[in-house]
Amino acid sequence: MNARNLPPTAWTTGSTEVFKTGTWRARLPRHVSAPSPCHAACPVNGDIAHWIGRARERDFRGAWEILTRNNPFPAVAGRVCHHPCETACNRQGYDEALSICKLERQVGDLGLAQGWSYPAPVAERSERVAIVGGGPSGLSAAYHLRRRGYAVTVFEAQPQPGGLMRDGIPAYRLPRDVLDGEIARILALGVEMRCGETIDSPQAFARLRESFDAVYVAAGARRPKRLPQLDYGQPWVVDGAAWLAQANAGHAPALGRAIVVIGGGSAAIDVARSARRAGHEVTMLALESREQMPAQRAEVEEALEEGVRLVDGASLVRAFAEEGRAVLECVRVNFVAGAERGRFRIEPIAGSEFRLEADAIVPSIGQDPELAPFAQSVPAQGALLRVDALQTTGAPGVWAGGDVASMARFVTEAIGMGKRAAIAIDRELSEKAARTSGPNHGAEAAIGERLAGARLPGLGVDVQQLVPLDAIAIFYYPQASRAPEARLPVGERLGDAEVQLGFDVERALDEAQRCFSCGTCISCDNCFHYCPDLAIRRLPDGGYEVDGNYCKGCGICVRECPTGSMEMTEEVK
Repeated sequence: MNARNLPPTAWTTGSTEVFKTGTWRARLPRHVSAPSPCHAACPVNGDIAHWIGRARERDFRGAWEILTRNNPFPAVAGRVCHHPCETACNRQGYDEALSICKLERQVGDLGLAQGWSYPAPVAERSERVAIVGGGPSGLSAAYHLRRRGYAVTVFEAQPQPGGLMRDGIPAYRLPRDVLDGEIARILALGVEMRCGETIDSPQAFARLRESFDAVYVAAGARRPKRLPQLDYGQPWVVDGAAWLAQANAGHAPALGRAIVVIGGGSAAIDVARSARRAGHEVTMLALESREQMPAQRAEVEEALEEGVRLVDGASLVRAFAEEGRAVLECVRVNFVAGAERGRFRIEPIAGSEFRLEADAIVPSIGQDPELAPFAQSVPAQGALLRVDALQTTGAPGVWAGGDVASMARFVTEAIGMGKRAAIAIDRELSEKAARTSGPNHGAEAAIGERLAGARLPGLGVDVQQLVPLDAIAIFYYPQASRAPEARLPVGERLGDAEVQLGFDVERALDEAQRCFSCGTCISCDNCFHYCPDLAIRRLPDGGYEVDGNYCKGCGICVRECPTGSMEMTEEVK
């Protein structure tokens, strides 16, 4: 028979697999798990797309478990985080950023309401770790170390743990039952908390280092910065942090009818709003313009709604007493921010002088850490302990984080530093144990595998790998507005009732549906179904692979991926 008359191969073999069409291509797609912009921006490197995906499926327990792998304070963070993840959200370039913070709060609140707890450590370690400070950074480190089996003791100078989460954030922003519930869950793991024990001298710190295998210093910053224009010996000058701590404990000192709060950050806003709740007329004097103030925009809006008067873009020149009242001579200024937080200059505006009068002046311009107990053994850099990217200090066996080592004065930044330090401490103690126990290749391999899976917040995320908006098949997502934020009516606010309200389950589910799941495969099968060459294979444990024998590199799978989990790569032949 003439070969030209033979039937096609597929007719005789029953399959087209003999045609290796993969040789036609110049580019090859591949299935990837890529970091999302929100993940890279998150101070604790939270797996945001993963836990939102679980919440979207109504698996809130699963969402909570993923959340708390990185952050033991989801209900706290969902209320007070400065949410850089939302600024980074790809959805912002399409309609509006996802309300990640409110979703985290909803999952965190469910965890408290349902009494979800952490499992006990799989194995106990013999090493002991001391933590100086029971604030967000110290408690975060304690949590991550205890889950890895270490014996952890926290030394907290105050009567109760929580640090500035308790003393510096009012109950109308962070209800105390929420804070206490998330702290109790950490302590229930077996963390020893010693309240009222202060490490206040070099000798006390030296004894601590001798008694423990590692020390994490997270003592916070409680020494108030001072304005040279003010005489702090005057009875009408009252430190904002000290006043706020007393107010948060339910014992706000009387200040007279009218007060001026000096500062433009979140702490100053908290003082001003708390003073309104204590019955004062409040004026805020801020160097920055309203747009430049470091306080979150929502906090400023709420303060203004509650009757706080804001005088922004102005500086105190001098203050004195006159006829029983405090007089503040001020001038309007241009605030010019520097390259680093806390660095700036001001340019007074000629002819813009004005006066304010008050019964008390309450400066709230920040605080510095007290380094005296650590200064003899831990190198400092300016007003902070010097640390590297792993929170390691220059002193052997000592790590530091939170406000004592950073100017990033946000709760979640401190939580992230605690996690980073815990992973670094675990790494060093595990490697030390492997060295001292002699050759044990099985144990060394197990340790290596364990440490390889430890992701460090803020480290190792290449911005070139982040999933951009143009990698998302946005035609699968109808435009939808961000869930509106609900607040307590202004007339009902001047008490301890929480001002910002959370989502109910249905609103949370609607908002979770808006997530692009950037870089996180949702097993939608689009790549499998749309491939014209049947070159996509489902993997038994989830995910997909591309069979290079048949893929022509057309890129349809990449264009149809709704999460950016397929990408094209150049092939060199």
